[in-house]
Amino acid sequence: MKNKYQNQIVTNLVFILIAFLFISMVSAQHEVSLKVSKVAVKMKNPYPADQYSFERGRHSYQIDCVRCHGKSGNGDGTNSEKVQQVVSDLGSDAIQKQTDGELFWKISEARRPMPLTEITDDQRWDIVNFIRAFKKK
Repeated sequence: MKNKYQNQIVTNLVFILIAFLFISMVSAQHEVSLKVSKVAVKMKNPYPADQYSFERGRHSYQIDCVRCHGKSGNGDGTNSEKVQQVVSDLGSDAIQKQTDGELFWKISEARRPMPLTEITDDQRWDIVNFIRAFKKK
């Protein structure tokens, strides 16, 4: 009887330890900001922020980004509550102060559920230009 009781305690402790480690890893992933390389920071957008790039970026944003970031980029899209981390407000100073290269890199290397492979490099650069329209006045 004593052996069975000890086995239950050990099993419960192992389960609690595994659950704690999993939760710690998941929360740490979402709390740590993405580290952008110096090369990415210096990348220049090959597309001028003109109306053509803006329209292409708007179109791509509506397909791939709006469901989490929302129509106005506030992070309040229809799927934002399903994401287990804070969805960035694209008009915030923290986002708008980043270089085009940083934003491009973050779109490219983003955490799930952000689309990673469905968006071409050209579309990413156009989305960066479109994100600039969310800047708070």
